[in-house]
Amino acid sequence: MRAFLLIIALSGTLTGALLLGAGTARAAPAPLFPQAVLEPTRFAELPGWAQDDHAKALTAFRRSCGAIARKGDRVTPPRQVFSALRPICARAARLPRQPSDAVARRFFEKEFRPYTITALEQANGFLTGYYEPEVEGSRTRSGDFATPLYARPADLVIESPPGGGPPTNKSGAFRKVDGALVPYHDRAAIEDGALGDEGAVVAWIRDPADAFFAHIQGSVRVRLPDGEVLRLNYDGHNGQPYTPIGRLLIERGLVPREKMSMDAIRAYIAAHPEEGRALMRENRSYIFFRIAHELTAEDGAVGAQGLPLMAGRSIAVDKAIHVYGTPFYLDADLPTGPEGASEPFERLMIAQDTGSAIIGPARADIFFGAGDEAGTVAGRIQHPGRFTLLLPRALDPARARVPLPRPRPATAPEPAPAASLLPAAVSETP
Repeated sequence: MRAFLLIIALSGTLTGALLLGAGTARAAPAPLFPQAVLEPTRFAELPGWAQDDHAKALTAFRRSCGAIARKGDRVTPPRQVFSALRPICARAARLPRQPSDAVARRFFEKEFRPYTITALEQANGFLTGYYEPEVEGSRTRSGDFATPLYARPADLVIESPPGGGPPTNKSGAFRKVDGALVPYHDRAAIEDGALGDEGAVVAWIRDPADAFFAHIQGSVRVRLPDGEVLRLNYDGHNGQPYTPIGRLLIERGLVPREKMSMDAIRAYIAAHPEEGRALMRENRSYIFFRIAHELTAEDGAVGAQGLPLMAGRSIAVDKAIHVYGTPFYLDADLPTGPEGASEPFERLMIAQDTGSAIIGPARADIFFGAGDEAGTVAGRIQHPGRFTLLLPRALDPARARVPLPRPRPATAPEPAPAASLLPAAVSETP
């Protein structure tokens, strides 16, 4: 079976003789995941599956269902997965508001089939972690708080992706000069004052390194002197290439590869302020923020699906390959224990975000929550892992077609819209 699916992944199409039997020349539809190798497995074969907290995963899945119900069919490929998720969301809405773990587990096992997924010619996927920083700051500039976090500039033009749809963090970004579009300012230029009158500041913080890591994470909590917390979220980028400065430190022999982490990067910058500032400026990418008034102190950062992320249950995936709301089961040994001790990470996750460095069918960024502790854990994660994709049972991964549902009896009532029965925590952000 694995060899058969590998042929599908490599070829992109098969003749009707392979899928439909000899004697027909009709070509088969393209596969759902031409970039990947899929191998069917069983839930019972997933390490730790029976011990996982499926009810928490169901809470995250229902949040995604609210966005799926609102979005309609305006999604990028694979559209078939999105279409197959919608009736599953309707059935999820009819479950008890606070289902037992047994009920949640049966729901996932009934609605989905598990497939191990890897990139071509790779044995495992790859995992990293991210979090929402929390720093002290102010709405006004002062001697203590002199590092700006900028709002989206008025002259920033971000292009739409090919085929339409909203811009992403991979879209190009420009400004007009004499009527022509030119690339937007890079990090060094912005830090040197290039925004001028276009640069509105949403908050001022103390440490330039904190601003840099807020750009990497895409969100930040700013605790004001009166105790109020501003929730700042991603609101655009400058379109310049992202350069991981951890890689530069390794290449230059400044930090050993085996000791590389976010804490190691921070330690280097703190110990070498001038060199650290120059190092950060080598990453030309720059992020702009908005105040997320819709978020409470308990909500996670808003992901690309437009929902508050759930610590330990939300992941960022490659949006060009996967649909938001898709469940994944991750199996890895990660340094999440005390003082970075390695321990099993066996957990059902929901795809709810994306990132410019998240590329490939078995690549994910795990959201660990907010604050320094979450940041320490997230910064350690650069590890291989096994990815199991949960596909709706209506789908055949070797085909792009979704089987049509059987006609519903005329007397059967229509299901309630998925969003109407979801928990109150479902975000209404666009």
